[in-house]
Amino acid sequence: MTRNLRVLPYLVLIGTLSLPLPTAGQESPSALPGVFGEVLDVRVVNLEVVVTDRSGIPIAGLGPQDFTLTIDGEPVAIDYFSEIRGGVAVDGPSEAPVVPGVPALAPGRPVGTSYLVFIDDYFSIAADRNRVLDSMREDLPFLGPEDRMAVVAYDGKGLEMLTTWSRSVVELERVFKRARERRAWGLQRIAERQQAKIDDLAGVQSLVGVALQDSGLQTNIDRTNLDPQERFYVQRLAEQLDRSVAAASATLRSFAKPPGRKVMILLSGGWPYFPVEFLYSSFDRLILDREGLDGDDLYGRLIDTANLLGYTLYPVDVPGFDREVVDATVLEAPDPRRIQDRTFLRERENHYTLERLAKGTGGEALLNSRRINALETIVSDTRSYYWLGFSPSRQWDDRRHDVRIRLSNPDYRVRSRAGYLDTSRQREVTMAVESTLLFGNSPGEGSLKVELGEPVKAGRKRIEVSLTVLVPLDQLTFLPLGETFVSQVELRIAIMDEDGQRAEIPVIPIALQSPTEPVAGNLGRYQTNLRLRSKDHQGVIALYDSASGRILSSSIEILQ
Repeated sequence: MTRNLRVLPYLVLIGTLSLPLPTAGQESPSALPGVFGEVLDVRVVNLEVVVTDRSGIPIAGLGPQDFTLTIDGEPVAIDYFSEIRGGVAVDGPSEAPVVPGVPALAPGRPVGTSYLVFIDDYFSIAADRNRVLDSMREDLPFLGPEDRMAVVAYDGKGLEMLTTWSRSVVELERVFKRARERRAWGLQRIAERQQAKIDDLAGVQSLVGVALQDSGLQTNIDRTNLDPQERFYVQRLAEQLDRSVAAASATLRSFAKPPGRKVMILLSGGWPYFPVEFLYSSFDRLILDREGLDGDDLYGRLIDTANLLGYTLYPVDVPGFDREVVDATVLEAPDPRRIQDRTFLRERENHYTLERLAKGTGGEALLNSRRINALETIVSDTRSYYWLGFSPSRQWDDRRHDVRIRLSNPDYRVRSRAGYLDTSRQREVTMAVESTLLFGNSPGEGSLKVELGEPVKAGRKRIEVSLTVLVPLDQLTFLPLGETFVSQVELRIAIMDEDGQRAEIPVIPIALQSPTEPVAGNLGRYQTNLRLRSKDHQGVIALYDSASGRILSSSIEILQ
């Protein structure tokens, strides 16, 4: 599937940059704390490797000689090796090598784990979600003294950090109680699927056209036998899933550097892998329409982000199976003509997603009854493992690499992340901007001054807003080129409307040229127009200086 999320806030970038003379007395903007420091120079890829026998019992006492690591089929040296047994670093050589980017573990000392909890309120039903939250709250005493937990919730529009990293069981208990009071939107997702057919077919076709045009999410569904109402539903579901996955990815990036092992506990209300098959729940049309929307495109970004940052995903199946569904399918093959069995097929779609997320990052999916006491299970599973590190030969080319680990004993089973993405700096900066937009915190290590004009009507349900970015030139890197000074920068404009719908973030290269090296007070001016839907919007404007790696940014609000 090709995904091109054009601006639902549709951006018309007719921009110019002017370089005025120095302005005397211009006050330098103050620095703002934010998440742009998360743009990482990943020098070492860490692998948390769980080794068990055929019965699932952990195997201890292995050494680096027992492991063979290959990248894209080629053997690679293991630069760092340590065993964690029962949450404690095993005694090793007294002078272990110091490798940049890997954890410094003291033999015989506890090794903490950072548990990042992502609560999906958008697809979850409140009763199901609260049952899982209550179980996790009861299992908080299983956390070790060096463990910590942060909790984030997503409602389809924005992310809310319920708590940053905390070791206090009492505080975390209050957080989980507060989380269960949040509104859940899962019943609305069910209603969208179960809604009766719309009588005005022409109206449906018009609605489908608008949805496809606004979202820019290109699919192959036109080549299937979907009717207009089905196309509209599948399109909307794909967009909702894309937003949820983006929120989970942004959460990882905003908590990129906690100490110890990194784990995300993802409480999913139901994310189907193939939205078309989730709609049909019918053997007759599964194969026919499978190529329409691909879960690899929907969920690959989350797996790549987790592996890049060293997170292991433990997805939790919040809904689980109804007893009625299990009883209806346990003795015979599912029949798509029965309501219970269609529910079974939809549940399998959701489970397949969770299994893929877990397998791709070395975690486990907690399905059905395992969703209860999920935290106890996850804490136990993350207590004993081998920590391996290797130095990749990075090309910054956005290429995905396959990682495989083989053991000298073929009877042992191994579980670890399945690969990593060699992300380009441009991609990392764009994802950092997206993280800031979704969390709504103050971005950047330096600030931009942004001026917005008054919104004016620009057609049916559209507005246009003028945007001027004042660039502090002395904060950029200018290099001498002949008799002039030149700087190459990239401007990014991220916009999200009040319904949580976002656009693809454009990357606008800008070449700056000045006859003299800029000094304090020199400002550049970039002007453009934003064409948006007639709704309230928030946004992030970011300027990336590739020579220094510095990012200047500002947050904006556009209110009707």
